[in-house]
Amino acid sequence: MTKILMIIAKDGFRDEEFLEPYSIFEEKGFKITVASKTAGPCKGKLGADAVADIGISEAVAQDYDAVVFIGGPGSADFFEDNTALDLASAAYKAEKIIAAICIAPTILANVGMLENKKATAYPSEKEHLLEMKAEYIDDYVVVDGNIVTANGPAAAKKFGETIANMLNLHTDL
Repeated sequence: MTKILMIIAKDGFRDEEFLEPYSIFEEKGFKITVASKTAGPCKGKLGADAVADIGISEAVAQDYDAVVFIGGPGSADFFEDNTALDLASAAYKAEKIIAAICIAPTILANVGMLENKKATAYPSEKEHLLEMKAEYIDDYVVVDGNIVTANGPAAAKKFGETIANMLNLHTDL
């Protein structure tokens, strides 16, 4: 069974960036685990309720086929969080699909995985991605190898579909 880890902020994840991909993954029959700083209730920027199944410190990248960082203002809590950065790095090294939307691509940039890679993010993060030597592409969703980045709420559905399609290709091999 295909397993996905979705990481959201305790407070201030972007509702549609979480809910739309979640719905797509659920429809495909993927097993979804939601993680945050700690297990328990989480609140979206626009008021959505979610529950983190586990704290991020309990997540092991190798246990999942994809690791997905959800954006929204609360995701900035993970920019310098060593547990989140280590998880992103471990997923990348294990050649898992690693994805981030909105401002969350900054997490990937901060561990150096976007260096010389095509990526996108919410416009506020463009300069940081460029400083971290990413090749910034102004598009909704950008794929470079096993890295998927998306630029914000309007890209949420395409982001989820892109990850799901990549996972289907991986599992068909």
